[in-house]
Amino acid sequence: MDFQLSDDQRALRSGMRDLLGAVFDRDRLRAAVERDGALDRSLWRELGAAGFFALRLPEEAGGVGLGLPEAVLLFEEAGRALLPGPLVATHLAAGLVKGAAEGEAVVTAVAADLPAAHLAEADAVLVVDGQAPPGLPGDVLSGDVSGAEVLAGEALRAFVAAARPVRSVDPLTPLHRLAGRAVPTGAPQAYSGALHYEAALLTAAEQLGSAARTTEAAVQHAGERHQFGSPIGSFQAVKHLCADMLARTEPARAAVYAAAVTGDPAEIAAAKLLADEAAVRNARDCLQIHGGMGFTWEADVHLHLKRAWLRAASWLTVARAEELLAADLGAAGRLPRSSAAYGRPVPEAGGGG
Repeated sequence: MDFQLSDDQRALRSGMRDLLGAVFDRDRLRAAVERDGALDRSLWRELGAAGFFALRLPEEAGGVGLGLPEAVLLFEEAGRALLPGPLVATHLAAGLVKGAAEGEAVVTAVAADLPAAHLAEADAVLVVDGQAPPGLPGDVLSGDVSGAEVLAGEALRAFVAAARPVRSVDPLTPLHRLAGRAVPTGAPQAYSGALHYEAALLTAAEQLGSAARTTEAAVQHAGERHQFGSPIGSFQAVKHLCADMLARTEPARAAVYAAAVTGDPAEIAAAKLLADEAAVRNARDCLQIHGGMGFTWEADVHLHLKRAWLRAASWLTVARAEELLAADLGAAGRLPRSSAAYGRPVPEAGGGG
């Protein structure tokens, strides 16, 4: 079985990278920071026109008709570019919320007790744990996305009015805390819907893109910055940091791509764990390689680190992903008590020696 990207997939990824380079360059990134993360509706519509949100809708429904592996490639590019906004929720709402597929509507999501991103600017909200607050007026719709309801109209306005803004670590992602929402108990049950797993995988793809971008930035800076008459990239300590960054990124890439093919919840949980670690630790190492300038507001490294922290706390957190993996391993049964490969039985637990 060949897991290499096809020519069409490579062209799709390259086209999205070129598009984002044209419509969301560094100047527009910094302009978004100055707006405190307020969404650019024209950018949202450009993404919609490019098929970013409608990628997995059937062609007869006005979509592109591709699958989850292709969506992962686009979200990886979005992560590289630090593209702001509730991209995952709007993508998942395509075909369910009017205007989402075309980029005319901004859709955010709420799950468990986590803060909601870009709530004040949203045209609709996916309530993905099936716990829409009771007593909301207006439109509360049961969607055809597994485990989701949609708030719109008067219900959305009442929902937003009951939320309170909270300080976000990421200047590109305004957050609101929602009152009266309890944490679901039990990780596998809390993330039993297909939507949760798809959202976690697409978030992992964004983390993967960020990890790759910070690796490239670190290597580029290490080759350009000179100390003691030599590029700092020639120093062994810096070489090791760059090598470690690549060694985290590539296993995460393999895990994310494989999970996109299988759609297996346990593999998605593993991919999210690896991608979260790669994004956070690579951003930290990139900052370290940049030295004093890496800590300044003018450098972009801190933006990758802050977004990586935020994504790591979204959808499948580390603790919940580990619980899901543990439950999957437990369901697989006990390991055999002997191994022909080693030619000797495995001693029982509690024995001497």
